[in-house]
Amino acid sequence: MTLTTPQRIGLFAVLALIMAATRISHFGAVPDASWAVFLAAGFYLRGSLRWAFPMLFALGVCIDFLVISGQGLSFWSHYCVSPAYWFLIAAYAAMTLAGVALRQRYVAANAAAAAWLFGLALIATSACFVISNGSFYWLSDSVASPTLAGWVKNLGDWYLPYLRTTAMYLAIGAFAHVVGMRVGRLTDASTRPSTTRG
Repeated sequence: MTLTTPQRIGLFAVLALIMAATRISHFGAVPDASWAVFLAAGFYLRGSLRWAFPMLFALGVCIDFLVISGQGLSFWSHYCVSPAYWFLIAAYAAMTLAGVALRQRYVAANAAAAAWLFGLALIATSACFVISNGSFYWLSDSVASPTLAGWVKNLGDWYLPYLRTTAMYLAIGAFAHVVGMRVGRLTDASTRPSTTRG
């Protein structure tokens, strides 16, 4: 599966739109797809990550800035923006690297690819969660007296919702990938010149 430059730009635009549309209301009715977006970027844009990863991260920061400022609050003094905020670079990198690893093992949309997606997504989402949650718990001023027991409880409270959200978006993405591959094959078959003689 080799992508042309216009296809890469188009996929980047789709991923950016998905992130913008869902991140804008992080705890709203539509949950944030950012984690799944970074994994998809690693899978589809692995040859373009030098520009795609920083641009997606910058987009996330811009969205956060607009949402926080739109509420009449100061971005830099908001409880979500602490030294821990910059650990999101490492958290999102974990998701992106899982996408790269999946792409390296990908041959076709089959049971083996689904198993790799499940395993890598579970590991990456867990790593992303521990980095983002742990940095927030230990480095932000939101937790007055952090303790190991308190962090373990916090992990338990939030882990499954984040895992469920990421899994939901990845399942939707995998379904769209399979449909796209099948439509692409049908289109290729219909545009190939016929080799039969009349």
